[in-house]
Amino acid sequence: MADFILSAPEGANKKKRIVGRGSSSGSGTTAGKGNKGQQSRSGGKTYIGFEGGQMPLYRRIAHRGFSNYPFKKEFVIVNIDILEEKFSSGESVTKETLLEKGVIKSADCSIKVLGNGELTKKLTVDVDKVSASAKDKIEKAGGSVKVAE
Repeated sequence: MADFILSAPEGANKKKRIVGRGSSSGSGTTAGKGNKGQQSRSGGKTYIGFEGGQMPLYRRIAHRGFSNYPFKKEFVIVNIDILEEKFSSGESVTKETLLEKGVIKSADCSIKVLGNGELTKKLTVDVDKVSASAKDKIEKAGGSVKVAE
């Protein structure tokens, strides 16, 4: 086995520039901070959203009202035509069977069946929500619908 000498490429490792070490160092006196002003002082920082003393945007805009966003419920949509394609007559349509057949990707989602397409098979549908048209089509095909409330 050959011996390999591993080394970093040219210019990969640079020396840290040490500032504020006297005038002959090349970066003494102001230490690269320019002359005077807030940025040159120690601790001379401002907070996020500071606009130079102007009233900041987050204080100019009124924050009122209610947002339902944190409480919204998202549903995975499954259409009748997918049930027709993936399930055979007499089968039960649940979250578990939809996951097995690859219709949904995760078991921790809510499912709603919509009525797009035609259904000829007798299915037992047990999901979170079913639209009126989907329920009508499933029952016309001889199946039954159970909605988890």
